[in-house]
Amino acid sequence: MTLLDQIEGPEAVGDDGYRRIRSDLVFGRLRPSQKLRLEGLKENYGVSISTLREILNRLTAEGLVVAEGRRGFEVAPVSAENLKELAQLRLLLESHAMQTSFANADVEWEGRVVSAHHKLAATERLMEAGIGELEQWKRYDSEFHQALISNCGSHMLMETHSLVFDKYFRYQMVAFIYRGAEPAQQHRALLESALKRDDQAAKAILTEHVNNCVEHALAKAPMH
Repeated sequence: MTLLDQIEGPEAVGDDGYRRIRSDLVFGRLRPSQKLRLEGLKENYGVSISTLREILNRLTAEGLVVAEGRRGFEVAPVSAENLKELAQLRLLLESHAMQTSFANADVEWEGRVVSAHHKLAATERLMEAGIGELEQWKRYDSEFHQALISNCGSHMLMETHSLVFDKYFRYQMVAFIYRGAEPAQQHRALLESALKRDDQAAKAILTEHVNNCVEHALAKAPMH
């Protein structure tokens, strides 16, 4: 489960508003550097001004929103430098977590990885055919990478990786064009490496996978 799907505390209007606003940030429906006017958000998301402030402060702490003091809030901007930093942080976290997870591999972990890949592969075929749903693809992509590291033994590491993954994913939505068969082939190779417990091969594949995503994003949406 990604941070996009997690709820803290009892179900409430604020929880639903948080999930919806966060999803719109990650998927680019709220554009980078866009001003977040409270009255407009209140109408669109059906939550009070005070609850909106709490939600936006929470999203500011996550780095998805920027607080401008008395001037209010805006969507976090994007930049080539930030994308590259997120990519390197993701590689650092995920490579370390995969190594530990592979070392702790058991039948339950293997089942999670195989199941997560099956759902992702099916969704990728739909995306390549032009009939897939972005939310479903993102969910299964995240679930697969989380499954790979799910035996790392650190809930905090998995939560941090999930947050970085979502911030990294936002860049793919800035000028989205599906990359075709290449990511699916890399995910298949990651699965095979996991089943062989070959963390070094998995690290090399992941590095290529992430770096290719960065190159694609910068080519389709040049950033300063």
